[in-house]
Amino acid sequence: MSTSSKAAGSVASLHLHPVEPGAALTAVEEIHVVEAKGIQGEPRYFGRTHCETGEPSRRQVSLIEREQLAEHAGALGVEAIVPGAARANIETRGINLVPLVGRQVQIGNAVLKFESPRDPCAKMDAVCHGLREQMMHHRQGVLATVVRSGAIRVGDSIRVSA
Repeated sequence: MSTSSKAAGSVASLHLHPVEPGAALTAVEEIHVVEAKGIQGEPRYFGRTHCETGEPSRRQVSLIEREQLAEHAGALGVEAIVPGAARANIETRGINLVPLVGRQVQIGNAVLKFESPRDPCAKMDAVCHGLREQMMHHRQGVLATVVRSGAIRVGDSIRVSA
């Protein structure tokens, strides 16, 4: 990543998936990401590989914007979508994620590459009826791979390479 970068947002909250599919995510203050593997201690996604190619999965870390979740809640007539309910590992503030697909960002001392928009699953409608549809068309956050290992903490700035 270039030494020239600008702060574009911050980490609002961090979440780990449970071992049991569908169970609530666990909020944490810090995560450690490992190059080409994902989040250390993430029981469902760490170290996954593509079944046909053997290449590392592009779903190592998921991110979504708190502002986007607030907009979805308003559109659906609910007060709020609680942190972690949208099943993203990193919830952000002050950054528009989808336009950064293909770019590298530094969060804490780690570097992630935004690979693609998230594909919202049916579990979103369990959070709030209609949420999956609201999340379609680039309003759903992104999937990222880990380019450089490091720690990410709540409150860390998100810096986009120039």
